[in-house]
Amino acid sequence: MKAMIIKEFGESDVFESADIAKPMVKPGHVLVKIAATSVNTVDTMIRQMGKELPISPELPAVLGMDFAGTVEEVGEGVTGFAAGDEVYGCAGGLGDLPGTLAEYMAADANLIAHKPKELTMREAAALPLVGITAYEGLKRAGITEGQKVLVHGGSGGVGHVALQLARHFGAQVCSTGGGSEQLALIEKLGAAAINYRTEAVAEYVEKYTGGAGFDIVFDSVGGENMLNSFEAAALNGQVASTVSLVELDLSLAHFKGLSLHVVFMLIPMIHNYKREAHARILEELAGIVDAGGLTPVLDEQEFSLEEVGNAHDRLAGGQGMGKVVVEL
Repeated sequence: MKAMIIKEFGESDVFESADIAKPMVKPGHVLVKIAATSVNTVDTMIRQMGKELPISPELPAVLGMDFAGTVEEVGEGVTGFAAGDEVYGCAGGLGDLPGTLAEYMAADANLIAHKPKELTMREAAALPLVGITAYEGLKRAGITEGQKVLVHGGSGGVGHVALQLARHFGAQVCSTGGGSEQLALIEKLGAAAINYRTEAVAEYVEKYTGGAGFDIVFDSVGGENMLNSFEAAALNGQVASTVSLVELDLSLAHFKGLSLHVVFMLIPMIHNYKREAHARILEELAGIVDAGGLTPVLDEQEFSLEEVGNAHDRLAGGQGMGKVVVEL
C-alpha cells in the first residue's frame, strides 16, 4: 500500500513516499481504509523532536493520529462494527502504533467509533484528538448548565471545540483570541470574544463575571498563560490545561483554592489504559455533532497525502485557521 514514511526525525522534508505492506487485521482490531487524516501539534513535535519525546515511534515510521475512513475487515472479538461502516478515531502514529499517513491501518476497536453522519470524511478526521481533549477537560472540571466558562485560544484546534462543547453543556462562554479573524471565528461559534492583546485579565473578569471570576477556565494555550488562567478563575474554581509543561509559582492557585486538571489524551494509546473510554467519548461527540451542537472548523488549504510536509508547515507556522487536513 502507499504511505508517507519518515526514516529520520527533522524538518518537514523528511517525509517520503513508499510502498509498504498492507497491515493484517488482528483480534480486537479493524482494518480501515483511510480517507482523511488531520495534523495535530503533537504530530509536528514527534517529527521534529524524535526520541526526545518518549512517545515517538521507532524508525522507519508512519506518523499521523487522527483519521476517518471505512472498515474493510473486522478482527476476532470485535462487535459493533462491520465491513462498510464509516468510522473515525485517534489510533496510531506514536509508540508501537503505526499511523494514518497510509492507505490502510489496523485500528484498535476501543479507539474508534462510527463517524458522525452529518460530517464529511475530511471534517470527521479533524475531530478525534481535539474533541476527546476538549470533552475530557470540561467533564473533569465538572461543567454544568449555567456556569461561566472561559476558553483561552478559542480559535485553535482544541479551543474551538471546547468553546462549542461548553455551550452545548449549557455554559455561558467567553474566549480569548489575538486577531480580527480569530475573534470573528470565536463570535461566530457563539462565545463572547476577548482580545487578550488589548484587554487585561482583571478587565474582562470584571466585564463578564462582575469580578467574581469564571467557574471553569479551559486553557489550550498553556505555558505562562496559566497564570492568566489562575487570575481569571473564581474562588474554588476549576482550571483545565492541555499545555502544562512549565514551572510556575502556584501561590495564587493555592490562595484561591483552585483545582487544576491536566489533560493528556494520549495516555490510553501510549499505555493501553482504558482505551474504551475514547470510543465512548467519540460516540457521544458524534451524537452532539449530529444534533447540531458541534462543527469542526477546517483550514481552507487542502493537502494530498504527498503534500503532508506542507501540511505540517502550515500548522507549525501558524498559517492555518481551523484544523489542517490531509486527504488520501
